[in-house]
Amino acid sequence: MLRITELKLPLDHPDEALRDAIIQRLGIRDEQLISFNLFKRSYDARKKNSELLFIYTIDLEASNEAELLLKFADDRNIGVAPDVTYKYVGQAPANLEQRPIVVGFGPCGIFAGLLLAQMGFKPIILERGKEVRQRTKDTWGLWRKSVLNPESNVQFGEGGAGTFSDGKLYSQIKDPQHHGRKVLEEFVKAGAPDEILYINKPHIGTFRLTGMVEQMRQDMIAMGAEVRFQEKVSDLLIDDGQVTGVVLESGEQLHSRHVVLALGHSARDTFRMLHAKGVFMEAKPFSVGFRIEHPQTLIDKARLGKYAGHPKLGAADYKLVYHAKNGRSVYSFCMCPGGTVVAATSEPGRVVTNGMSQYSRNERNANSGIVVGIDPERDYPGGPLAGIELQERLEA
Repeated sequence: MLRITELKLPLDHPDEALRDAIIQRLGIRDEQLISFNLFKRSYDARKKNSELLFIYTIDLEASNEAELLLKFADDRNIGVAPDVTYKYVGQAPANLEQRPIVVGFGPCGIFAGLLLAQMGFKPIILERGKEVRQRTKDTWGLWRKSVLNPESNVQFGEGGAGTFSDGKLYSQIKDPQHHGRKVLEEFVKAGAPDEILYINKPHIGTFRLTGMVEQMRQDMIAMGAEVRFQEKVSDLLIDDGQVTGVVLESGEQLHSRHVVLALGHSARDTFRMLHAKGVFMEAKPFSVGFRIEHPQTLIDKARLGKYAGHPKLGAADYKLVYHAKNGRSVYSFCMCPGGTVVAATSEPGRVVTNGMSQYSRNERNANSGIVVGIDPERDYPGGPLAGIELQERLEA
């Protein structure tokens, strides 16, 4: 397979123009292009006076690949396509004595459980909240009736906080082994639209995520996993410095020497339990701020100019960063095009906000977190749990 990058076409090009552009770029005959796959599509809207184009990355199979590699040896935009298939790190032994335990069923717990199941380990997955349909009812109960269930809300339950957040499927970290591709492929298998495999900033939204999360759970169960809801871990079993299992709030003990703690950011009671058990922890920098909301048409015009409202571009996003003279940085976070600001509270007597967009991103307003970086040394000294205590004070 070969890869072409930086292949540019007008926004309104016909579908057949992509194949024609590949053939022209490589200087080959039509029959020599055996197949091609759209790996990525993006656009660059930074230059306001230039024509806005789609920028493609294409993986292709040609009958004369060796010849083409020699021909384009000095062209950094044409080369061998990388192998993006996921490589499993192992396979469960036939005589597996103890099943691994995964605590939490948010994004981390789902993929930990899924990979363990795919490798034959038949994990036991514990989630303190409810399955996604019941959790949805509880979350809407908070939004519409101001009734909070501390164990079933925006933070806790099947799918984790991401189910009732913006559903973004990208990050800014380096990914040389293409692990992110595995995530996208599993989402497509579970019912996500194919476009998330190639658009620059893939997004799904809550309404679609709920069905996908259910499907992934059923796939794990079919491979031998056990998923248990409303099962809160209250203690760890530790023998001579080695984890040997967990204790549930009901008093039941589950024994395993392999425990994945996929807790998310809101399980403060569990963090305190782990600290009391002597598990090593350290305070880390994080950010605090507020949600700002503004008309989506304003953002579209500012970012896309004359292309604002183009059906192939959808609602525009933005990213802002400001470096203050005092050494702090202020920046936009979790920008939600065509979305809404929502309550994300999980504890009585406290207020937390979040932003979310549905798949359509067609609400009137955009919103974004505007946050400032803070750190343990100057903002919350006092031990590894001091940051949590600061959060609680702010939320109260």
